[in-house]
Amino acid sequence: MKVDSLDHLVLTVADMAATCQFYRDILGMEMLEFLVADGTKRVALKFGDQKINLHQLGAEFDPKAEHPTAGSADLCFLTSGKVSDWVLHLQVHNILIEQGPVTRTGATGPIVSLYVRDPDENLIEISTLMPSL
Repeated sequence: MKVDSLDHLVLTVADMAATCQFYRDILGMEMLEFLVADGTKRVALKFGDQKINLHQLGAEFDPKAEHPTAGSADLCFLTSGKVSDWVLHLQVHNILIEQGPVTRTGATGPIVSLYVRDPDENLIEISTLMPSL
């Protein structure tokens, strides 16, 4: 038995609106509102074939992490965009680049990464695959 892929993950957030705005405007994700079987409205951020479900800090849905906390995540997102274009995009939106561009090792090989923070101060790594030689 083995796991094949990641369907979604959950972020606990302090400010739902600020989080949605950051992931939509800065990272290009789509905000989704959806109803679950019990009629509860939930919010998710969709990108590619994955999504990030959002839980409001203090009002998380069960089941949940044992100790849900805003700002405890470290996420790496792959992009097909050029690193130089991302640097400009982040500067235009006044997003501080904490580190980068730097070379790292991703799940499938070498990547070039920029590090920023989301509104909850989660560490967000924006990466591009390094071209093969």
